[in-house]
Amino acid sequence: MEWVTPEQAEHYESVLGFARTLPRDTLERDREEMFSREAWNRCAEFGIQGMPIPAEFGGGGADVVTTMLGLEALGYGCDDAGLVFSINAHMWTSEVPIWTFGTAQQRERWLAGLCDGRFIGCHTITEPGAGSDAFGMKSTAKPVPGGFVLNGSKTFITNAPVADLLIVFARSGEGIGPYGISAFLVEAATKGLTVGGQLDKMGLRTSPMAEVFLEDCFVPSEALLGGEGQGGEIFQTSMRWERACIMASQVGTMRRTMEACVTYARERRQFGKPIAKFESVSDKIANMKVAVDAARALVLRVGWLMDHGRDTMVEAAVAKTFVSEAAVRTHLDAVQVFGGYGYMTEYGIERGLRDAVGGTIYSGTSEIQRRIIARGLGL
Repeated sequence: MEWVTPEQAEHYESVLGFARTLPRDTLERDREEMFSREAWNRCAEFGIQGMPIPAEFGGGGADVVTTMLGLEALGYGCDDAGLVFSINAHMWTSEVPIWTFGTAQQRERWLAGLCDGRFIGCHTITEPGAGSDAFGMKSTAKPVPGGFVLNGSKTFITNAPVADLLIVFARSGEGIGPYGISAFLVEAATKGLTVGGQLDKMGLRTSPMAEVFLEDCFVPSEALLGGEGQGGEIFQTSMRWERACIMASQVGTMRRTMEACVTYARERRQFGKPIAKFESVSDKIANMKVAVDAARALVLRVGWLMDHGRDTMVEAAVAKTFVSEAAVRTHLDAVQVFGGYGYMTEYGIERGLRDAVGGTIYSGTSEIQRRIIARGLGL
């Protein structure tokens, strides 16, 4: 692999070898919207969930580029995009905030378990009336003696049906936009917190998602993550990591799809020759190669900048926009290359397309990413 150290290349190959040992039962579980806790636990045992977290807190202590390479390899070797997505959501919205903003007691309580697979985490920020405008939330956190009382409802919460820990964002004071929002560590069994039924999604169906309801949910003062009113900063930190790193897995998935198209185009014969000899087919696969190489470069650039302490707001938005949209194009073209077989669920190509569409929505839509890029250009 280009641009990486021998140690990073070895890490990539190690993760890839592991990913290829995971169960190949995604087709059946996708139909049933079934999350694999067994695969989750195996990933944690290997060290996937803990990659970026310092060793002193139970993680692997990897730098950002190394973590991205591991996630790319996981996406390349594992065909369960829902599992990979759930792992990403867990890492960037639970582990990173606690590592970055948590007290010593909060880190000790949660980080090792989040890394080793004992706990599954999620964060709850999106609301029925606050999607792209996340800070338009209406959920409240009323200060009371000894803690806070939370009220409100959240939706589209990845991992909620299986989560042990939920990071809940709510307004604890006056303010506009991100100001006045606080974040709280809330255990799933807390009285007043209810997780709704699993939502039925178009793609990423093996990643569980649900609504979360808060009704006079009391949490002690020790549950506050960071300082009161720091929730906006905590959320933005999570998003910087998520937008930067979550697309690494998509790079691996795109590569796997491209290689499947290469193999199929060589073997499938029509009009007396392999369909790869028709430019209308080979051009589509060539475009996939361009997309994979460009996507990897954009993602690893963000990782390099993060490892060197640079701000990556715009660069992460560029990578998120390009990779998510390139993944959709790649899988649309893959359906065309496979033809009728690509439209059938058995081959997994149509599932790849359904899974890819979500990438243009989660972690900030493509439209929001372009707003970030435009602001970075002074527009």
